[in-house]
Parts: sequence; C-alpha cells; structure tokens
Amino acid sequence: MKSNTMTPEKLKKIQFKREKEIAKWEKEKARPKKNLYFIYLIFIITLIYATDEIASQIGTLMKTEIANDLFASSGESSVGLLEILSILVVPFQAIGLLYRPLADRWGRKKFLIINTFGMSLAMLVIFLSNNLILYFIGACMVQFFIPHDMHVVYIMESSPTDHRGKVYSSIKFIANMSVMLVPLLRRMLMSNASEWRMVYFIPAIVGVVTSFIALITARETDSFIESRLRYLRMTDEEREAERLQKDTQNSQGGLIPALKFALKHKQLRWLYITSSVANIGFIGTINYQVIMSYGYAQNYVENGLFAKLGEEVMNAVSIGPVTTALFMFPVGCAVSQVIMGFISDSKGRKAAAITTAANCLLAFIGFSIGSNMAWNPYLVGFLCGAFVGSYYSTNDVIIMMIGESSPTNLRSSTMSAQFIVTAVGFALSYIISIPLITILGNSVTGIVSFALLVPGFIAALITLLFKTHDTKGIDMDTVTGCEWD
Repeated sequence: MKSNTMTPEKLKKIQFKREKEIAKWEKEKARPKKNLYFIYLIFIITLIYATDEIASQIGTLMKTEIANDLFASSGESSVGLLEILSILVVPFQAIGLLYRPLADRWGRKKFLIINTFGMSLAMLVIFLSNNLILYFIGACMVQFFIPHDMHVVYIMESSPTDHRGKVYSSIKFIANMSVMLVPLLRRMLMSNASEWRMVYFIPAIVGVVTSFIALITARETDSFIESRLRYLRMTDEEREAERLQKDTQNSQGGLIPALKFALKHKQLRWLYITSSVANIGFIGTINYQVIMSYGYAQNYVENGLFAKLGEEVMNAVSIGPVTTALFMFPVGCAVSQVIMGFISDSKGRKAAAITTAANCLLAFIGFSIGSNMAWNPYLVGFLCGAFVGSYYSTNDVIIMMIGESSPTNLRSSTMSAQFIVTAVGFALSYIISIPLITILGNSVTGIVSFALLVPGFIAALITLLFKTHDTKGIDMDTVTGCEWD
C-alpha cells in the first residue's frame, strides 16, 4: 500500500498536516450559530445570487447595443459576429470547470467569496472597456466565475430537506427581481444606445461589497465539515480499502473522479444526458433581447414609422419599447422560477420539470408573437422573462437532482462535471444557429431558437421521465449515489 513506501519523516509530516486540518474544521464546527442564523444566511446567499443573476443576464439584456457598438460596420450580421466572439470565451468556461471541484477539497466558503468578487471585478472591467480586447477580457472573466454556482451548493446543503426546493426557488425569485436594476439603469444612464457600458458600474460595486459581507458573516456548511472530518480521520488502510471497494466514492473532489462516478451510476449518468439534450435550445436564452428588438423594429418598418431597418430604428427601439419591456423581464423570470420550488417539494422534481418546460414553450411563442405585433411592452417583457425563467427552472430541476444524487464529498464536482456533458448540447446549439443567423441576419434569431428548443426539451423530458428517479426528500448528508443502481 501507499503508506508502506513512505519514510517515517514523510508519514509524520502528513499526519501533522491532517491533525492541523482536523483542528481547523473542529474549530469551525464548534462556532456557535447565532439566533436566526439560517435567515441570516439566506440574506447573504440572496445577495450573492442577485450578483450572479445580474452578471449572467446583463450582457444579454443589452446584446443588440453591444453587438452594434462593437461591430458597427457589420450591420445585420452584428449579433452573429458577437456569437462567434462568445465561442472564443468557451475555453475559460472549461478552465472554470477545473477550478470548481476544488470546493470539495478546500471548502465551500472560500469559493463563495472568490466567485462573487470575481464576477464583480469582471463587470468593472467591461465598464472600463474602451475597445474590443478589453471587453473580451471582461467577458472571459464573467464566463470563468459564473458556472461555479457555489451559492447553489450552499442552499442545497443548508436547507431543510422537505423545504429545499421552496428555499431555493424563493431565493432565486428575489435574485431574479434584482435584475430589474438593469433596465432601471438603462433608463437612467443610457441617453443613447452607445452608452451601454455605464449600466455595468453599479452592479459591480454592489457585488464587491457583497463579497466582503460574505467573508465576514458566512459560515462553512455543516455537510462539508462532517464529510471532510470523516475523510481526514480515516486510516490509510481504511482509505485504500474503500477506494478498492467503491472506486471514486471516497474521492475528495475532482472532475475525473466525478465523471467516473457519474458514468458508473445509472441515476447520474441519465441526468447528465438529460442536461445535455435540454440545452440544445440554449441559444434562445442568450438572444431573447435580439428577438425582441428586431421584432419591434420590423413592426415599425412594416407600419411605415421608419423607411428601413437600420441604426435609427434600432436606437429608437433600444431606448423605447425594449427598455420598457425589460422592466418586466425579471418579474416574469422570478414568477416562473418560484413556481418550480413549490411544485418540486409537493409533487416531486419530475412534475416540476414538466411544468416549467411547458411554460417555457408557451411563453416563448407569446413573447415572439408579441414583439412582432408590437404588443404592450410590459406584457412582452413579462412573457420574455417567463420563457427564460422557465428554461432555467427546467435546468435547475436537473441540477438539483444531480446534487441530490451525489455524495457530499463529490457534490460540487459532479455538479461541475455535468457541464462537460452539457457542452454537447451547447455545441449543437451554436453550430446550428450561428451560421444561420450570420448568413440570414439577426431577424431570424427567433425562428432558429425555437426550432432548437422544441426537440431538445422533448428529448430531455423523455429521458427524465423514463430513465431517472425522483429525488424529492433525499437526505443530503447520507446519500451515496448508489441507491438507484
């Protein structure tokens, strides 16, 4: 065994390090929880989730303005060119996947703080960008930190078992409502479409402050502390025996161990596949503002308000109906997502996924038609938010099931590793949509998005219903992942 090949000095050093780490986690475990700590924690996580949602959505909420500003000479193909630029950012998401599993070894709190500060710093970089290169650097930073979602792990490991879905969706409801800050800042700070960078400043500052609040007040999750202490107190012989018996079951994080574990166990394997096909329609969730903008713009031209579809009409749409509609976007998003939590806790995770998927398709049809027929912007914005919120709620159900089907020592890693498999769905979404949008123009974005969304969701629901088991009521501290094999 490994221990037999080590010198006494090295063994003594390893044991000293283990004892030191045990003492650290015992001290953290012994920290008294103040009265109403859970409410206090929810407040902190909500602030962090709000920062994450704004960082995730702000670029999409102003995609037309960003595309037309960065690629001013390209006209109708500007959004397609911005999508090509976004593909160059993908490697930074991949690097982020290698970084996320470290939370299974070093703890949740460190990465909760680092991610919040990193997202905020990225928004500051974009605010200061005066050229394409600096914008690209900021976008890379955003994509590195956003997928980590350590606040989601915190919610899952800290919430009561029977109310996990409600707590999660309620926090996300408030976080989504915070996205209303973006259209509010558009209205206050954008006198014309070229001033889009100004909108990034205030969310960035709020995020920096929030990261410092979390540093001072947040506490490591009990689930992680117990799991880590158990591992540290095992003898070398016990570790080796468990490794031989359960392969990666006792691994303390890592993408490769997580992938091996997931592929070995039926429940996680099919949840990964479900997540992949569900994201074939992903392109619509990053282009809804484009669909809305060009819908209203084409209606203006068809009704003789403008002679042709060009910069003048796009500027009028940008500071007019689109900004108005975006005030209701977070409301639609939040309402659709809070529904998921209550259904998942009462009827089960699968029932929640079916409901949110149906809402997603209906809302997409409504907001697309509404944009092209110039319906009331508040209604169009609400339907747009309901579409995006329901889309992500469907994915949230799958991610929640992945977390609830994984042991604590691999939870963050399995939730991270699923993005590797999900990348197949993202890749199909980009490969099919970008050439069509670039060649045919920005105005076909809605049709292309819906054509990908429908088959992807149908395939996801089939695999979810017939190949996976519901995880409602699972004990996050004792689940092993082997229950469904």
